[in-house]
Amino acid sequence: MLAKKAERINFSSIVNRTDYPDFLDIQIKSFQDFFQLETKSEERGTEGLYNTFMENFPITDTRNQFVLEFLDYFIDPPRYSIEECIERGLTYSVPLKARLKLYCTDPEHEDFETIVQDVYLGTIPYMTPSGTFCINGAERVVVSQLHRSPGVFFSQSFHANGTKLYSARVIPFKGSWIEFATDINQVMYAYIDRKKKLPVTTLFRAIGFERDKDILEIFDLAEEVKVSKSGLKKVIGRKLAARVLNTWHEDFVDEDTGEVVSIERNEIVLDRDTIIDKDNIEEILEAEVKTILLHKESAQQGDYAIIHNTLQKDPTNSEKEAVEHIYRQLRNAEPPDEETARGIIDKLFFSDQRYSLGEVGRYRMNKKLQLDIGMDKQVLTKEDIITIIKYLIELINSKAEIDDIDHLSNRRVRTVGEQLSSQFGVGLARMARTIRERMNVRDNEVFTPIDLINAKTLSSVINSFFGTNQLSQFMDQTNPLAEITHKRRLSALGPGGLSRERAGFEVRDVHYTHYGRLCPIETPEGPNIGLISSLSVFAKVNAMGFIETPYRKVEDGVVDIKNTPTYLSAEEEEDMLIAQATINVDEDGKILADKIISRQEGDFPVIDPVNVNYTDVAPNQIASISASLIPFLEHDDANRALMGSNMMRQAVPLLRPEAPIVGTGLERQVASDSRVLINAEGDGTVEYVDAQKITIRYERSEEAAMVSFDSDTKTYPLVKFRKTNQGTSINLKPIVEKGDKVVKGQVLCEGYATENGELALGRNMKVAFMPWKGYNFEDAIVISEKVVREDVFTSIHIDEYSLEVRDTKLGNEELTNDIPNVSEEATKDLDENGMIRIGAEIKPGDILIGKITPKGESDPTPEEKLLRAIFGDKAGDVKDASLKASPSLHGVVIAKKLFARAVKDKRKRAQDKEDIEKLEDVYDNRFDDLKNVLVDKLFNIVNGKTAQGIYNDLGEEIIPKGKKYTLKMLNAVDDYTHLTSGKWTTDDHTNELVADLIHNYKIKENDLQGSLRREKFTISVGDELPAGIIKLAKIYIAKKRKLKVGDKMAGRHGNKGIVARIVRQEDMPFLEDGTPVDIVLNPLGVPSRMNIGQIYETVLGWAGKDLGKKYATPIFDGATLDQINAYTDEAGIPRFGHTYLYDGGTGDRFDQPATVGVIYMIKLGHMIDDKMHARSIGPYSLITQQPLGGKAQFGGQRFGEMEVWALEAYGASSTLREILTVKSDDVIGRAKTYEAIVKGEPMPEPGLPESFNVLMHELKGLGLDIRLEE
Repeated sequence: MLAKKAERINFSSIVNRTDYPDFLDIQIKSFQDFFQLETKSEERGTEGLYNTFMENFPITDTRNQFVLEFLDYFIDPPRYSIEECIERGLTYSVPLKARLKLYCTDPEHEDFETIVQDVYLGTIPYMTPSGTFCINGAERVVVSQLHRSPGVFFSQSFHANGTKLYSARVIPFKGSWIEFATDINQVMYAYIDRKKKLPVTTLFRAIGFERDKDILEIFDLAEEVKVSKSGLKKVIGRKLAARVLNTWHEDFVDEDTGEVVSIERNEIVLDRDTIIDKDNIEEILEAEVKTILLHKESAQQGDYAIIHNTLQKDPTNSEKEAVEHIYRQLRNAEPPDEETARGIIDKLFFSDQRYSLGEVGRYRMNKKLQLDIGMDKQVLTKEDIITIIKYLIELINSKAEIDDIDHLSNRRVRTVGEQLSSQFGVGLARMARTIRERMNVRDNEVFTPIDLINAKTLSSVINSFFGTNQLSQFMDQTNPLAEITHKRRLSALGPGGLSRERAGFEVRDVHYTHYGRLCPIETPEGPNIGLISSLSVFAKVNAMGFIETPYRKVEDGVVDIKNTPTYLSAEEEEDMLIAQATINVDEDGKILADKIISRQEGDFPVIDPVNVNYTDVAPNQIASISASLIPFLEHDDANRALMGSNMMRQAVPLLRPEAPIVGTGLERQVASDSRVLINAEGDGTVEYVDAQKITIRYERSEEAAMVSFDSDTKTYPLVKFRKTNQGTSINLKPIVEKGDKVVKGQVLCEGYATENGELALGRNMKVAFMPWKGYNFEDAIVISEKVVREDVFTSIHIDEYSLEVRDTKLGNEELTNDIPNVSEEATKDLDENGMIRIGAEIKPGDILIGKITPKGESDPTPEEKLLRAIFGDKAGDVKDASLKASPSLHGVVIAKKLFARAVKDKRKRAQDKEDIEKLEDVYDNRFDDLKNVLVDKLFNIVNGKTAQGIYNDLGEEIIPKGKKYTLKMLNAVDDYTHLTSGKWTTDDHTNELVADLIHNYKIKENDLQGSLRREKFTISVGDELPAGIIKLAKIYIAKKRKLKVGDKMAGRHGNKGIVARIVRQEDMPFLEDGTPVDIVLNPLGVPSRMNIGQIYETVLGWAGKDLGKKYATPIFDGATLDQINAYTDEAGIPRFGHTYLYDGGTGDRFDQPATVGVIYMIKLGHMIDDKMHARSIGPYSLITQQPLGGKAQFGGQRFGEMEVWALEAYGASSTLREILTVKSDDVIGRAKTYEAIVKGEPMPEPGLPESFNVLMHELKGLGLDIRLEE
């Protein structure tokens, strides 16, 4: 049972291996960055929850008299532990409180005092240490989303007539989209929110480039010429760049007011692009204009033709006209005044409230357009718009590149933290609205922040996110690999992402930037292929949300092997020459080869080592965890590798798991990072061990003891038979003994698909690749009876059955073992609460929980009257509402739980009050004791030192500067939890110790408060249950599933099959020495599928089994054929596993040698017990009266249209008629048929199928009068 840490023999050729990052970083770190509980509030900066609060506060009323300001937020400890939440169906959450300050700016309200209050904002689901959320008792995972990064994207498309159209799309973090695009007439339009279209020049006029001259000058296209006869003669033959307008004013009298109003009129004298000749000179002079605008005679003129075309199409001439035109386009109404019209553009793109590119968007925009705008400027600027249009014009003239939308520098990851931030943003914005309304209503009365805030607003938004959002998913918990993969998954679906129907081939395809970032192998088969992917093993998500992967720097052909690798994003990696991880280097890192193959974007040039910029850190850098667990992946076809990595996630944890003989070296890391096992937190000694718990005494330094409030021993309870989301069981067993020395990080237990701290999804099996009597045709599997007998593939599955007791209108329901009209035999195992006893064996139809429910009064029948007369009133007014075992349930009851609310009467209430007062006294003493310990420890640290001035969060001086510390002085401090600024002593190290001590004190005090609240709640309310439910009974049933015919099994290389026959051990083929094999696989499953990895694994596995060794063969850097041969020779087994086998039945030798060895097989979650199903008479659909479908509904098999054709083709008319009528929806006919069968009479004639009546009613619904005539 004890930890035998046999090191695997590693075939890797890489000397300096890089450590993997923590596999759950993407979840846990993201959530920590969001809540930032460890960070002091002044350092919290611009991300996470703090930032969301700062965006929504301060809030003022409409007259700016009252201001509600946000100071800080903090959380209280959760009320229940994670285990309690899972048991009771509750959400594991923490109460969020904000410290708010309300003050008045209006001198009239001088009596209004500034109020600082801690306000409760609702409970927020909190992440468990393993990266999940427990919502209503179910563990859920928030999957990260891969979406288009904010910024500007340039793309091209083709019009039906073949014209190339170009567009630039600005995607903000929040706010309206704007797109600039060309059309077939070479005019450029701006589209706002994809629908409203206006010429780009109109937008220019609206943002301050009012005249044609201003617009043309942006692009340096025109020159101004003063109007004079001589000046104009010089420009004859040149083109006008802007219209020449004759402007005059007309006065007229307004009829309503009698005022004289002056109106500006203009007419076009000469249009744009007119070539000036002698006649025009006179017209220009007559128009009395000061200057005219002419085209510059430069080479660029042709490039900018599109701007001239757009000016021609532009209906507006001034800023006023432009803003009004835009207002009309967007609002479909006339603008009330010029101010409103101007405001609309400002609001759309230039207002911090409505529009933001976000930090990422500004960074990408600056990078793409080579701008130098500060990161704090997150709205669009005029400069942005001008530069985008200039770039777009370069694109039209083939002087620039379009963007690759699938490049990973254009896609970013929204992790849990960011998704929560945006939900909080929505919740706080709603809350701000109600706060404003309440501020406006309360004018002079005194009010406090608590009066303004409705806590439900925020928690309803957050709860709906966790409950209904597409990216908040029920965790796949079949085994530890499934858990860890689910948490590292990246989805392109979800709100703001793609939809399956619209995603084309390009989005799903593997892109060269996926290298080392997204796994090219692990993705689902089916409609989601390529939209859901998995993070590669070394990949990290950076602060901007881009995926980075590590490389080692290379300078002058020397690899930097001393320092930690450099992480590069897809953008930083562009143009770099990157060598493989497996190149030969000497001990100083100098590359030994003359020429090496490198990778540059999507190409593979052969170059001199001097030109290399970086090398990979490991060969498995490109793959995800699942793919990295497949040994000899390099010999498998990618399609099969995909199936292999997906099927490992469906492996059922076995009763006796066994780590693979041939692994890849990643098994230990996966097991420890999945957080299912218990690891030692430091060095220490095991003090106590049993099946339920392990106690360890840790060694710690004097200083650590000085600032800690905990003892140096810690007890770890072991999880016993806990049901997972998928019904598999977690059962941990200790692998250390009393007195063992443990080191930090050492694994203390095994179980739940782990053995000895390594992932162990299946078992090592002796295999022969040969056909066996046709039983392994088409991937079927033949298995030896020994495997079943020795429980090799036996697994335990746990079902949870629960029953709620509600209060109904007719009275309360009741749990009881006294159920009307049920035999004593059926209730013999029930206790007084109607719950079945632990250890009872369950068969289909057994009562699991007995419950009676009041029945509505109807006139009793004579029999009932008699019963009531004899037995009193009980028998008639209740009905049986017990929970019974479903048709396929066989198992043993392993646990039962009953949760109930406290039922209150007057005496009980008085008693409760007394109990709570006693409880509070007990806890007051505990708080005092804790504070005394703090003061003692604090005095030990600061004894003899001088205070430097300590202040609380309101700025009051609590400990004055310059005084020597005394015990009395420290005892006099009331509240240690809110001391926020100042220094304790002049020595930094002492100050750090004090800070740690007070931090630990806060944690301990918080825990005490939480525990007090919990105990009070238990006294006053009892168990927390959903509304309307008085009691909740739960029963857990364990099923021991042995391997059966029909179960699905697989290897790690996508070689899956169904168990077709379980054969007696003596009939299995055996080796020369008489050893029978455990499993026979069909050799025809190998060549066409091209997963030769399984053969390599089989041969090396046999050598390992015989030598008692385990191997690690990392992918793309694994064992070579020569290395495998060396081990097979050492073990004395034939090379390549080619062996003559003997027939178990006759003892004859088979003609040809077969490949024999040891392969790692897993049992998948698709088990025959869950799928086997037969129906006799069962439920019918209400309207069509046809039998329901599916096992869950106890339904039948559908006989569809094509099956009908088959029977028609055979002319089986009577069978067909029977199937379509009495076996389906001929209601009268099926009753008669049953009678006839029971009585042994001949079959009756079928009647009218109910579906015919449905058709009739549908036609009547159309208003057609249809009658059946004889």
